[in-house]
Amino acid sequence: MLILIADAFDAAMPGRLAVFGEVTDDPDRLSEADVVLVRSKTTCSKEYIDSAPNLKLIIRGGVGIDNIDKEYAESKGIVVRNTPKASAIAVAELAFALMLSVPNQIIKSHNSMASGKWLKKEIKRTELCGKTLCLLGIGNIATKVAERAAAFGMRVVAYDKYVSQSPAAEMMPTIEEAVKDADYISMHLPLTAETRGIFNERLISVCTRKPVVINTGRGDCIDAEAFADALADGRLAWYAVDVWPSDPPAENYPILKAPNVTMTPHIGASSKENLLRIGTEAIDIITEVLDGGKA
Repeated sequence: MLILIADAFDAAMPGRLAVFGEVTDDPDRLSEADVVLVRSKTTCSKEYIDSAPNLKLIIRGGVGIDNIDKEYAESKGIVVRNTPKASAIAVAELAFALMLSVPNQIIKSHNSMASGKWLKKEIKRTELCGKTLCLLGIGNIATKVAERAAAFGMRVVAYDKYVSQSPAAEMMPTIEEAVKDADYISMHLPLTAETRGIFNERLISVCTRKPVVINTGRGDCIDAEAFADALADGRLAWYAVDVWPSDPPAENYPILKAPNVTMTPHIGASSKENLLRIGTEAIDIITEVLDGGKA
């Protein structure tokens, strides 16, 4: 059996997978591969899948599978799996770090001191304690964010079309009610036809508290033009984002030039510990699907 590691995983991954057979990172050997491991960079399109006639299993190291044509793969008898639990802590910690950085003005404080300024009187902080956090989506990652928010004394509400109850958050019946009185909104939605651009001008207009929005879910779940306008005129206080329509985003992507933005280069799932967890989960999947590696 040949396993192709198409994207960046932990350096120990080839050795850990060797028990199942030959392991390669050579993309030119796709046509021989029985198993392909991807993260965000590689898109498993119809053409990609057709180039791998031996393929039996695609594993996405991460939460979503929107870079895989799952329906087409399964029509060819290929199993598609991901590792949804592995990344929960890493992404939740980044989401919370981004959220903490805004009221504490970490970026402005650092940049001012690096440029020789001492703005002790000018920089005013606010606290998370007592504020309302809205979670859009209440899966593994959002639940970890909710647990951390509760520890900071925040009220946590959430909206998820497919979840009516959660021990971590007060569930709201509509997305409008969820965002209406939120001070902070953390996005954890998968990218689907329904969620694409879901946070748009209409939803921004529902918000009454000029919220800070944190997005570690999917970049295309916001209307970037509407967000840039709302950040410029103050209807949104801040946008802290780790996810983009593409890696990297196009040079003309509106958020790149918008005011009051904190940006990170899609590093939510890139912790050392998470890459090890992804490897462990991938090994479990291969063992399960291929019956101990016998393909």
